[in-house]
Amino acid sequence: MTGPSREVGARGRRPGRGVARWLERLAELGGRPEDTRDERLRQGTLIFSSLLITVLSTIWVTTYLAYGDPVSAAIPAFYQVVNIIGLAVLSRTRRFAIFRTTQLLAFMVLPALLQVSLGGFVASSAMILWATFTPLAALALLGIRRSLPWLAAFFVELFVLALVDSSLPQPPSALPPGFVVTFLVLNIAGVMVSAYVMLSYFVEQRERAHRALETERERSERLLLNVLPGPIAERLKTEPGVIAEHYDAVSVLFADLVGFTARSAVMAAADVVTLLDQVFSAFDRIADAEGVEKIKTIGDAYMLVGGLPTPRPDHLAAVARTALALRDEVDRLAALPGQEWLAVRIGIDSGPVVAGVIGRRKFIYDLWGDTVNTASRMESHGVPGAIQVTARVAAALGPEFAVLPRGTIDIKGKGPMQTFLLRGL
Repeated sequence: MTGPSREVGARGRRPGRGVARWLERLAELGGRPEDTRDERLRQGTLIFSSLLITVLSTIWVTTYLAYGDPVSAAIPAFYQVVNIIGLAVLSRTRRFAIFRTTQLLAFMVLPALLQVSLGGFVASSAMILWATFTPLAALALLGIRRSLPWLAAFFVELFVLALVDSSLPQPPSALPPGFVVTFLVLNIAGVMVSAYVMLSYFVEQRERAHRALETERERSERLLLNVLPGPIAERLKTEPGVIAEHYDAVSVLFADLVGFTARSAVMAAADVVTLLDQVFSAFDRIADAEGVEKIKTIGDAYMLVGGLPTPRPDHLAAVARTALALRDEVDRLAALPGQEWLAVRIGIDSGPVVAGVIGRRKFIYDLWGDTVNTASRMESHGVPGAIQVTARVAAALGPEFAVLPRGTIDIKGKGPMQTFLLRGL
C-alpha cells in the first residue's frame, strides 16, 4: 500500500479513493438502502479489519498447534468462528450495531486472553497491541464522546496486564526466540495495516470535504461576482452594514434592443431567451475587455458604467469605445438570417452618481442620481442603431472620437436638451 497523497497509474487515482471504493463494496454485506455513504465507509472499514484479522489468525492457530499449545490456538480460532458467524448474521439482519459491538469486544478481550495464555508481554510478542485497534475503531465508528469508554477500558486492561505479567505461568512449549520476534513484527505490521486503512478513510473524507468546500466556495464566489463588482463583493464578505459610495465622475451607458418587446410577442419563449443570451453574453465580453462594469439587465435593456467601483481617469473613453463595440456587435448579429430586424439604441451621460448594495435577499449593486436618469433618457429618446450622448459627454470626449450634433430635442422630465451622436473613432 502507498501513501495517501501518491498518485497511482496513468489515471492518477489517489489510494484513499481506492480504499474507499473497497470499503463501500464490503459495506454492501450489511448495508441498508437508507445508509449514507459515510456510514457505508465506516461499516466497510470495520468489516475489512475483521476479515484481515481473521486471515492473520490462521497463522497464529497453525503455529500454536504446531508447538503444542492448543489453548492459545483456540483463542484466535474462536475469533475466526465468531467473525464468520457475525458476518453471516450481519448479511441477513443488516443490524450493524450488533456486529460492531461484538467486534469491539473481541478486539479488546481476545488479545488480552491470548497474551495471558502465552505467558505475558514478551512471550506473546506483545499480543495486546491488537487491542489498541479497539479505541481507534470506536473513534472511527462512534465518534469522540462514545469512544471514550472504550479508550478507558483499554488502559484499564493494559494496566491489569502489566500488574500480572510477572506472575503469569509460562506455557508448556514456549516458542523459540526467532518466532517471538517474528510474531512481534507481525503484530506491529498487522496493527499498522489496520490503522492505515482507517487513516486512509479519514484522509479520503477530509480531502472529499475539502474539495467539496473548495468547489462550493468557488461556486459562491462566481455567483457573487456575477451579481456584484469584485471590490464590492470583497467588501460585502468582510464589512457588515450598508455599502454606499459617492462618485464624482463616472460614465453611465444604457442600451436597448429596438422593438424587442413587440417582436418577442410573436417569438417562441426559447427563442426569446436564446437571443437575449446571445446578445447580452456578447455585451458582457465587450464590457470585460474594456474594463467597465456591467450593472444589470432589465428585460431587453443593458446598463453598464465606467469609473467605479475603482475610479479611472479614462472612464468616458472606455465607455465610448464599449458603446461603439456594442453597436457593431448588434449590427453583426442583425446580418444573420432571420435577425434583420435587430437594432440597438444606446445613450451615455457622464457625471456624479451614488452607488451601493441594496437588499438582503437577491441583493443588487445599483446606481442613482441625475447622471443615471439622463443616460437612460439619452437611450429612450435616441435613434435606432445610433449612440446618443449629452453635451457634456460630447465636450469631454477626445479628438479621437467622431461626434456629430443631433440638435435640441425635448427630453421627458428634463425639457429641451442639446444632444449629440457618437459615430465612431
